[in-house]
Amino acid sequence: MSQVDLLNTTACDLSRAIHTRTLSCRELMEATLERVAQVNPRVNAIVSLREPKTLLAEADVHDQMLRVGKSKGWLHGIPQAVKDLSACAGLPLTMGSPLLVGNMPKLDGLMAQRMRSNGAIFIGKTNVPEFGLGSHSYNTVFGVTRNPHNLAKSAGGSSGGAAAALATRMLAVADGSDFMGSLRNPAAWCGVYGMRPSQGRVPMWPAAEAWVSQLGTEGPMARNVADLRNLLQVQAGFDARAPLSIANAWHPPVHALSKIIAKNPINTVTNGQNHLKIGYLGSLAGHLSIEPGIEALCEAALARFSLLGHAVESVSLPMPAPQVWQAWLVWRKALVAARIAPFLQDGANRAHIKAEALWEHDEGAGLSMAEFMQASAVRTQFQAGMAALLSEFDAICLPSAQVWPFDADLDWPASINGRAMDTYHRWMECTIYATFAGLPAISVPVGFGSGIGSGSANSKGLPMGMQLIGKPQGDWALLDVAESYEAISNV
Repeated sequence: MSQVDLLNTTACDLSRAIHTRTLSCRELMEATLERVAQVNPRVNAIVSLREPKTLLAEADVHDQMLRVGKSKGWLHGIPQAVKDLSACAGLPLTMGSPLLVGNMPKLDGLMAQRMRSNGAIFIGKTNVPEFGLGSHSYNTVFGVTRNPHNLAKSAGGSSGGAAAALATRMLAVADGSDFMGSLRNPAAWCGVYGMRPSQGRVPMWPAAEAWVSQLGTEGPMARNVADLRNLLQVQAGFDARAPLSIANAWHPPVHALSKIIAKNPINTVTNGQNHLKIGYLGSLAGHLSIEPGIEALCEAALARFSLLGHAVESVSLPMPAPQVWQAWLVWRKALVAARIAPFLQDGANRAHIKAEALWEHDEGAGLSMAEFMQASAVRTQFQAGMAALLSEFDAICLPSAQVWPFDADLDWPASINGRAMDTYHRWMECTIYATFAGLPAISVPVGFGSGIGSGSANSKGLPMGMQLIGKPQGDWALLDVAESYEAISNV
């Protein structure tokens, strides 16, 4: 099998080939390292790459295990690169900050531990924005990660390195994390799948604080839903040290429309038990400023659902979007300020921290407990409203991003369609609803920009995605919906 064919193979098929010993772990590692050498200098997705000799020796150990009938699991021998916000023993944890250069964790974080125990071989880290802040992966330590579809554009963030590594076939699956769309935005901009699990599904450990700071969560990225499902299965599960973690409760896909369509496309339309009901939020009646062409792609994707007999209806948020945004700002400022504060104990460090992180810290430092509790009450009301809305739908959806991938030399877009963005992250407001309600969400590819139409000339050839937001703790059912979409998608 050629390198191109091998690295285009799904993670499920790679795992099957490794376990049937039609492909060796060494062969896969050799192909991966060759691909990284060819592609990574252009996109800058993988950083802190380990020595090839060491990695090949680890692949040989995994091959030896298989020869004696032992396997660690689904990821056995599959190369991985952990996002540079997560601890992985033997690899630097810089978070893209010059203040953390040389920081070398001695232990894996829980997610990396689970992936390593399942057989993954870690080849390096994937690039991020400084402290993971902002949906554009650049920093002064490693530089900017570029979009594989247009190297002049951003790959998104904060899991931009992971998404670009997937899209360029340097990785078969990848981990990421999501606070304000950090798994969903780069997935959309690189043409892959990214899933933000339910809050608590993939517990984060170690954690300095395990009760409040749970808006961010780790999760999977992949080029297809089956791989996404399997990686989540590896990452997920209760851990007693994470009091808000939830049990896994995995189940096989229910809809499995990909198999049904292959056998009988006509019956798929008429078989009522497979029908889905999807709610479409769109631009929230114009509240969200969205660049031309994005909504049209999402609506075309939903039209394919309708052609197969699934119901698609326009819906609204359960409370005013400005009220949700103001409560979100309080939570975000409070949590980000707590993350940045330890680095500011030495005042000289301010000169080495990007302006957006300093703004978050300074804004959050003045918040009162009364303000935070009031915002928490709004969040509680919002979650209840979203749960009620989702009791009527299999999923609700809206675009994964409000803008097309922008120029890589920009920090962030200052305006959309002439509307000024009043914060550095306002252009990603569309991602807060799943996060704030603790709901699972998957960004699915919807196609590429045409470059035709007022204001969308820069969209030509660039990918876009759509968020599918699922029921409370309905991760596995949401994957079923995503699989249903994948089966009818022409992307």
